[in-house]
Amino acid sequence: MNRTLSRLSRRLWLAVACLLPLAAAHAQDRTVVMASTTSTEQSGLFGHLLPAFKKATGIDVRVVALGTGQALDMGRRGDADLLFVHDPAAEEKFVAEGFGLPRRAVMYNDFVLVGPKADPAGLRGSDIAAAMQKLAAGKAEFISRGDKSGTHAAELRYWKAAGIDTPAAKAAGYKECGCGMGPALNIAASTGAYVLADRGTWLSFKNRADMAVLVEGDARLFNPYGVIVVNPAKHPHVKRELAQAFSDWVVSPEGQATIASYRIGGEQLFFPNANR
Repeated sequence: MNRTLSRLSRRLWLAVACLLPLAAAHAQDRTVVMASTTSTEQSGLFGHLLPAFKKATGIDVRVVALGTGQALDMGRRGDADLLFVHDPAAEEKFVAEGFGLPRRAVMYNDFVLVGPKADPAGLRGSDIAAAMQKLAAGKAEFISRGDKSGTHAAELRYWKAAGIDTPAAKAAGYKECGCGMGPALNIAASTGAYVLADRGTWLSFKNRADMAVLVEGDARLFNPYGVIVVNPAKHPHVKRELAQAFSDWVVSPEGQATIASYRIGGEQLFFPNANR
């Protein structure tokens, strides 16, 4: 009897040992890789949003925070399952080239031009093109992300709107950091420079020194975010089902309400616009 029980016990343990790797693989299958922007990460939004998604679906999201251009390149290589980015022109090009399923609008906030409260360059106002012209004409230092991010793409649009195609050649104080939004703000704060920022990261930024928002309210400062599932026809290993689950949830009433509820100091950082 004891020998029979012993054999059964060994068989049971062998069965468990065989099932454990399968269980681990199944658990890993519930993780999706999302390439996103530094602004969504550094603003603290994902710390608020992703736990709610995990609670609703059981799916983990691993975020790789990059500039939008780099995030799109990750998608092109198949190194991410979905993208959460903020450069609509580049996003639509990505989809048109067949790398992504259709883009879905998720939320928006706006860009702001930040600089020293004393505003030595006299930029304060609501006209971003006029502010960039003054920057180019003077000697004030301006910190550019210079990283092909959505914010960098917006900055280049504003230089162009000011009639300046090559700010690096024409603006004496123009400096590229090749860095994320948080580091760019830190550099500007420590050097008394001006910088373009998304409002979400600015509101969550702690090291403001004597900096303040100087230019805001221009319609051209509108900053929309979208979600794109990487096309499994290009990259068959993409976890489309899990990625689609996030895409569906973030534009659902629950996901949109979660975005709207994220606030710092009582101020809302992002505004849902999935069905507008």
